[in-house]
Amino acid sequence: MALDRTTVPNDLSAFWMPFTANRQFKKAPRMFVAAKDMHYTTADGRQVLDGTAGLWCCNAGHARPKIVEAIEGQARQLDYAPAFQMGHPLAFELANRLRDMAPDPFQHVFFTNSGSESVDTALKIALAWHRARGEGSRTRLIGRERGYHGVGFGGISVGGIVNNRRYFGTLLTGVDHLPHTHLPEKNAFTRGQPEHGAHLADELERIVALHGAETIAAVIVEPMAGSTGVLLPPKGYLERLREICTRHGILLIFDEVITGFGRLGSSFAAEHFNVMPDIITTAKGLTNGVIPMGAVLVTSEIHDAFMEGPEHLIELFHGYTYSGNPMAAAAGIATLETYREEGLFQRAADMAPYWEDALHSLKGLPHVIDIRNMGLIGAVELEPIPGEPTKRAFSAFLKAYEKGLLIRTTGDIIALSPPLIIEKEHVDTLFETLAEVLKSLD
Repeated sequence: MALDRTTVPNDLSAFWMPFTANRQFKKAPRMFVAAKDMHYTTADGRQVLDGTAGLWCCNAGHARPKIVEAIEGQARQLDYAPAFQMGHPLAFELANRLRDMAPDPFQHVFFTNSGSESVDTALKIALAWHRARGEGSRTRLIGRERGYHGVGFGGISVGGIVNNRRYFGTLLTGVDHLPHTHLPEKNAFTRGQPEHGAHLADELERIVALHGAETIAAVIVEPMAGSTGVLLPPKGYLERLREICTRHGILLIFDEVITGFGRLGSSFAAEHFNVMPDIITTAKGLTNGVIPMGAVLVTSEIHDAFMEGPEHLIELFHGYTYSGNPMAAAAGIATLETYREEGLFQRAADMAPYWEDALHSLKGLPHVIDIRNMGLIGAVELEPIPGEPTKRAFSAFLKAYEKGLLIRTTGDIIALSPPLIIEKEHVDTLFETLAEVLKSLD
């Protein structure tokens, strides 16, 4: 007997939900049972406009035909193949297509299953690369305050979210952090890159002087920090980070799990900002969120340093059971084809000014203390309720859902990142609804 997937289960206790207020949710469940293009369908039959591309991942919208057909066909032909000492054609094809769409320096791809795994993979590659070159003393990793790099032990260590440290304690040793780039006193209500804050990159010189360049393997940053509230890079900031890393022989890693695949109107943020790191981590939009998959892009200089010694020996002792999984690879190829055939990256760039104007129309509404945007991303920062941080934004999230709009909140910040197929009428509906919500908040 087939399961009925269109109704709410009568027992919600077994599933311990991730990053969720479990007790609150299970008292009043919010269930999606279907999705198509820009909308979800709830268990009670309502349409909810997706203002977040799922979790920053459904860049091409929902239930796109080419992706669905690719998965169905692949399940019938080859459901799984090992990636250790064996291969299948689709993994190589997807790697080739990623290489072709990436900036020129990036020629090689290592497949993972998530952004968290991509980050841990990138960190391990950085450490191993220095060792392969005879600089094994470079073991220190530098992250950034308010950075989010997934939930692996490496990602939490270089990340800068307080609750991760509060709950899980000190993880990797030898990690330091740059200051974040959010300067609301100087950059409030910024459209695009802020004018002030490039000097914050110079903190890396202080860290180098403190620890010694010979001990530092890599710096990892999100070109634009998404999950901690859409924190934008000030003009000149990324360029200065690149310059300092190059001067001291430190690898620069861009975590593009969110910014990759068109979110800023380019294939990758590295192209958008014209700043080339040494390693790029990706996931989310790679398969349109349909099947878990991530990828780490590296330059030939990094890859080739491992291709030494006897050919029968494994060059990098790292990988996952599902690296390059056939189903995920099929979804990835179909996703990249959908982006290309529909011109979605350029479409995002073209829609960005309309999105920006609509977003900033919320300025002056109750409790709004900042608005910022880049590409098809936006943030509305709310004044916290004294003594009850996050409550006002969470209330906005619930009210928006009731009015047929999905938003995401982090702290007291509303983050928005719609599918790249969004139309102007959707933009209008989204911000008209959000304006109603903001006006109703206590």
